[in-house]
Amino acid sequence: MVSLRCKMIVKDELGKMGLRHLAIDLGTVELLEDITNSQHVQLKTNLLKSGLELLDDKKSILIEKIKSVIVEMIHYSDELPKVNYSEYISERLNYDYTYLSNIFSEVKGITIQQFIIIHKIERAKELLLYDEMNLSEISYKLHYSSVAHLSNQFKKITGLSPTYYKKLKQKSDQNLEYL
Repeated sequence: MVSLRCKMIVKDELGKMGLRHLAIDLGTVELLEDITNSQHVQLKTNLLKSGLELLDDKKSILIEKIKSVIVEMIHYSDELPKVNYSEYISERLNYDYTYLSNIFSEVKGITIQQFIIIHKIERAKELLLYDEMNLSEISYKLHYSSVAHLSNQFKKITGLSPTYYKKLKQKSDQNLEYL
C-alpha cells in the first residue's frame, strides 16, 4: 500500500465492514480487535475488487514493505536519503539488509538495487516531462554521480536517451492536440 488512494480504499472497506482500526500504514493495518475468518475472506474479496491484494504470508508482506519504502523514497520524497539505500531500507524496516535482499531477490526475481534503478528511471521520466528541471538537476536530485551515469541507466532501461525520450513525448503530446 503506497498511495493515499490505496489507504483510503482500505479505510473505506474497513468502515463498510464495521472494523475499527488504529492505523493504516505502509502495507499494514492495525485493527482494534481480531477479525473472524469470514471477515478476513470478505475483506480480501472487497479489496481485490478495488485492485488491492490482502497479503497473508510474512514474506509477501515484507516484500511489499520493501517496495513501499523504495517507492516512497524515490517518488514522494523531496530529498533522497544521505545514507546508502541499503542502510536506509534496513533502518526503516528494522531488518538486516542481506536478509531483505535475499528474500526480495528470491520472490521478485530481481535485486533490490535493480528495483531501485527502475524506479529512479521512472522518476527521471516524470521529471523530464514536467520540464521544470534540466538533466543535470535531475541527475543531482536522484543522486547519480553524473549526467552520463543517469543517461546510461536511462538508455539501458528504456532503450532511449533521456533527450530523445523527452522529444518523443513532446511530439506525441503535439499529435494529440490535433485530434
